[in-house]
Formats: sequence, structure tokens, C-alpha cells
Amino acid sequence: MARREPDWRIVSADDAFLTPGHSLISRLRRELVGEVVPALHRDYSPDFMMTLLTTAALHLRDSVLRSTDGTPIVVDSYFYKILAKCRLSGTDEHPLYDWWRTFPRPRRVLYLEVSPETAWHRCGAGRDLNPLEYYGEKKDRMAFESYQSDLHKTLREEIEPLPVTTLAEAGRGQAFRVAQDIREAVADACR
Repeated sequence: MARREPDWRIVSADDAFLTPGHSLISRLRRELVGEVVPALHRDYSPDFMMTLLTTAALHLRDSVLRSTDGTPIVVDSYFYKILAKCRLSGTDEHPLYDWWRTFPRPRRVLYLEVSPETAWHRCGAGRDLNPLEYYGEKKDRMAFESYQSDLHKTLREEIEPLPVTTLAEAGRGQAFRVAQDIREAVADACR
């Protein structure tokens, strides 16, 4: 998408989109996934986890706020997915949520629906999962699908008051169709 739309700004907390000046976000995510989440409720509190996740939410918010030239901005998950994952970790209400919900609202949310089968395939049948993508200790398909189902519901609750365009997943080799759907939705939102 970034190559086909060079005038758009793609913002994400994922390594592929972070500039070298934002490598701290990457390091904090690795520590969160590798050390904090596996020991959540034992060595680390949900508040501690949420504090680390706030760095990613703020990175996304700050990136949006820095873009004042009218360039279309596509933000991967914004803070909604982070908030939903925190809620699923057992903290349904928290003062941070109220603050996050004051962040600039998107003109439109593009929600890509992905089947459990596709999601399971993308994570290498569980091999590439991190602890914020499944329930419990065991990386099996049932724990993954149960978590993903709850994540879907929780995300939908968070984005309900926003204008949402739901995009169907593409079949194998049809990523261009989803990219085209995204381009059309962003163009429509910018009108």
C-alpha cells in the first residue's frame, strides 16, 4: 500500500513502518510480549502492561497530530486494538481508556474481517503468536480462535460510534482487491 500510494502517510507501531528514530517502540513491544505478558497477574499488573502499551498508543496519536498538511493518513489499528487487548486481559474499566478515547477520532475506520482459518494460517498455525493473541498458556487453535472472537467483539464495541467500512478479506493472491477497497474508502473519506 505504501508503495502504491506514496502521498499517503502510513502510521503503525509495527517494525516495518517504524523509523529508526522510533526504535524504542519496537524494543518496548518485544519486552512487553516476551517478559510482561507471560508473567501478567503474577509478576506484573495489568496497569503495568497498560502503561507500556500506552507508549504505542501515544506513538500513533503523536504521528497523527504531526500530520497537519492534509496528507491522507492510514493508521494501523490506532489505539482501538490496544484498548481491546487491554480489556481482554482482565481490565474492563480503567482511567487510561478515558484518556485514549480523547485522542483524535478517525474520519473513517476500515475494518478488515479475517476468517479464523486465514488468521490461523497467517500466524504459522500458532508458531508466530504472541501472548496477546490467544488465551491461556497453550498456543493452540482453540485458545487462538476464542481470543480472536472476543477481540473482534470488543473492537466492534469500541469503534461502534465511528463511521466504519467493513472490508471482506481477499482470497489467496487477491490482496490487490483489498488494497483497492482501501484506496476507495480513503478517497471517499477525504472528500
